Amino acid sequence: MDEDLRERVEAAAEADALFNALKHDSDAQVGAIMGPLMGENPEFREYGDEIPGVLAPVVERVNGLSTEEKRERLAELAPERVEELDAEEDEDEQALPDLPNVEDYDEVRMRVAPNPNGPWHVGHARMAAVVGSYKERYDGYFVCRFDDTDPETKRPDLDAYDEILDAIEYLGFTPNRVLKASDRLETYYAYARDLIDLGGAYTCSCPGDEFSELKNNGEACPHREKDTETVREEFDAMVDGQYDPGDMVLRVKTDIEHKNPALRDWVAFRLIDTPHPRPEAEDYRCWPMLDFQSGIDDHLTGITHIIRGIDLQDSAKRQGFVYDYFDWEYPEVIHWGHVQVEEYDVPMSTSTIKELIEAGDLDGWDDPRAPTIASLRRRGIRGEAIVDAMAELGTSTSNVDLAMSSIYAANRERIDDDADRAFFVRDGVEMSLSGGPERGQPPIHPDHEERGKRTIPVGGAVLVEDDDLPPEGERVWLKGYGCVRRTDERAFEYTDDDIEVVREGSVDVIHWVPAMTSVPARLRTMEGDVTGHVEPGLLTHVADEMVQFVRIGFARLDAVPEASDPMDVGEDDELVAYFAHP
Repeated sequence: MDEDLRERVEAAAEADALFNALKHDSDAQVGAIMGPLMGENPEFREYGDEIPGVLAPVVERVNGLSTEEKRERLAELAPERVEELDAEEDEDEQALPDLPNVEDYDEVRMRVAPNPNGPWHVGHARMAAVVGSYKERYDGYFVCRFDDTDPETKRPDLDAYDEILDAIEYLGFTPNRVLKASDRLETYYAYARDLIDLGGAYTCSCPGDEFSELKNNGEACPHREKDTETVREEFDAMVDGQYDPGDMVLRVKTDIEHKNPALRDWVAFRLIDTPHPRPEAEDYRCWPMLDFQSGIDDHLTGITHIIRGIDLQDSAKRQGFVYDYFDWEYPEVIHWGHVQVEEYDVPMSTSTIKELIEAGDLDGWDDPRAPTIASLRRRGIRGEAIVDAMAELGTSTSNVDLAMSSIYAANRERIDDDADRAFFVRDGVEMSLSGGPERGQPPIHPDHEERGKRTIPVGGAVLVEDDDLPPEGERVWLKGYGCVRRTDERAFEYTDDDIEVVREGSVDVIHWVPAMTSVPARLRTMEGDVTGHVEPGLLTHVADEMVQFVRIGFARLDAVPEASDPMDVGEDDELVAYFAHP
């Protein structure tokens, strides 16, 4: 690659890097600009092996600028791209479509209906985020109903009720009404008896496989035409616990020849001997199936719009038979596809996460490796950022992929302005430092000069990351301190060069901490824990604050040593932070 071509690559790369950093409000990445650069400049392609080496110092230089400096520089190089950024910011697209037939209702009423068998994973947040957003859009009514009527196969976790409500609050919403289905058994019994009186239900003692064969052949069960009085008596005996599980069920009388066998005379109530974990419900043995229970509750709570998974289309059809018997109007239904998250190694499964915690493979529901709401919260992700990202997915019937980067981008917008900058050196190499100032003074925040500077004493030696070490005889810029040259394997010497050496691209900028007064630290990430040292000024911060570790990313401080003097901090008394995102 000749010098002329190199200059053209550098010029194009600088504009692309500035645009990329400003658009995503984060550091530019070589990989992110490489593709567009080669696509827009085909003549660069034959030098593909050399291009990354040209881009790296350009990207490093761009990332060292403040947001205002990046914008000013882009305006000099490519003013039309600044206009493009402004146009994107001005767009006010409504990610969620309008709900159908809203004008037909005095008030939009929607519900979330969690099964409280454990705390929420990331996918669970979608329903609350969308229902809460619609509540705000239409000044509507938000019901949280715990569908906890299966004490056996999806056994409720007593702690999960409050944990789920806490998760909804964290997302930024407060339900207008909270219900537990296990408190409402007598209501379901009353409507079952009404349905029996309407000729819409019958008790059935057929073995399950025998009924399945009849159903699949479109043949009626011999119990289907029982008289109402007998059905009521047998149902009351079910309620009183006079049968064993499997001996008797209550079925909704539908169309035994319906083209969809799943809709033929479905079970409304069954018997379960396993006591419910809630004391208020532990004596009940006759439990409604979800389609019956939720159908009754949706009507009684005035739900106007239901969102449910595309795989639950039969639920609306089953419930439609009950609604027809009672002459009720069925709510509007929106079916959507499942949400998938690829970034985690742990599946989004409540039962799997529980097993991993019990086996000691995860520390708890808030382990940063777990795809849970508790984990995101502990990492410093704001609930509103999750809501924004979930709303962007819309309500398509197709399965959708949630890119965690969309949550991170939304979170960055909320925390960047307030997050102080700090240095965290991962497993650093100690280098003596001679001939320079006694302290470094990097800015507290590069976009807010009025907040002042951090003071970091040098003390004769610094820690830097091994990958940042220049070859012997080469220079490197210690951010907030100045230019140093590596004079031998474990020594730096201050050179007094000015910032122009960085702007020219000949010297890399790296972060550092003092060797003597740095504080031992642990950064908990999705990939595991990372150990190292942080600058001593972080001892003045408190847990729950967000910081940006320069060249690493944003993190939430989880535990800060109580000592005010870094010399009083022992190696075992480390600062703990949870990595949020780049």
